[in-house]
Amino acid sequence: MDLEEFSEFEISKTDFESEWETNEKKFITSEIIGILFQNDQFDDWWESEPIEIRFFDKKKLKITFMDLVPERDQSFIKEADLALKSFLEKKTNDRLELSELTYQNCMEFLKAVEYDEADKPLWDIKDKSEIWNFIYPQDIYVTRRHRRDEDIYINLTCECEWEQEHGLQFIFRQGKKLTRISDQDGHITEADAYDKPDEEDELLSQFENKEKSQLPTMHKSNGGDGDKSNDSTNNKSRSWWKRLWS
Repeated sequence: MDLEEFSEFEISKTDFESEWETNEKKFITSEIIGILFQNDQFDDWWESEPIEIRFFDKKKLKITFMDLVPERDQSFIKEADLALKSFLEKKTNDRLELSELTYQNCMEFLKAVEYDEADKPLWDIKDKSEIWNFIYPQDIYVTRRHRRDEDIYINLTCECEWEQEHGLQFIFRQGKKLTRISDQDGHITEADAYDKPDEEDELLSQFENKEKSQLPTMHKSNGGDGDKSNDSTNNKSRSWWKRLWS
């Protein structure tokens, strides 16, 4: 529920919060997507109501903050909101710009498996943007990488016609730029998946290089303070992907 919706009901935000606390239904509040309620099964998952996603032609998807214990990572929500603001500004044209990479992912998979007549429509694609006709968005997960950059990543999970067992995921660092497209293997970055240096991860290193090129301007605008506190340094990575398939 968006915070603005409180004005439509005969209940104040304070009364609403008190009522839920009384009923022991915990929740957190995002300035971007409103109220997220604690998952009934996993107490470090927080789920929103379906949100309109312009990136996928305004399809409504649930957004989940994952591996979040608010008391241990007090900067998570603020950082997640910044990432969501960037991601939710993306439109259909931003998605179509990823057609080449998405088509490439499809073709690499098809070439690695035995030919199946059911895949003929995929082989017959002429315009790479047609690949989106075979992709079905499911959920959005916001999580912190628990090593190296310890940054916030947005994971858009989908089903697709070619990888029907493990699906497809589009991962955006800080919600800004695609840093991975792959099957849903439980890893946020290619570097993590194959245990290699971040600089050998092509998409991730492109993000790093772009951010570094902007550092002088950012440093100046921040009054010389480029450090960022992070309360989740000691957090351990969770096998969150196993929960998706349980």
